[in-house]
Amino acid sequence: MAITLTENAARHIRHQVERAGGVALRLGVKKVGCNGLAYTFDIVREAGPQDERFESHDACVLIDREHLPFLDGTRVDFVRKGRNESFRFDNPNAKGECGCGESFNV
Repeated sequence: MAITLTENAARHIRHQVERAGGVALRLGVKKVGCNGLAYTFDIVREAGPQDERFESHDACVLIDREHLPFLDGTRVDFVRKGRNESFRFDNPNAKGECGCGESFNV
């Protein structure tokens, strides 16, 4: 099982985590949207007992074991286009995404 980060994603995560006084970014999913699931993000101060830890380019991402089947193998990037910036996910588990990019299904 693995989650990978591009250098851009890792740089952004490190900056946000340090700014918030945390130790990692928790990545997860929640039921929502027109396609079923959406990605969630939280800065955490310590890992929980159910968290799996993934490190890439000196950035730490935690994922609750319950969410791993939806996220395993995902590559996370962070992109800027003009004034817009966002995470982009290359998730091999996603079978479809909504047109707005806010939700996906497996």
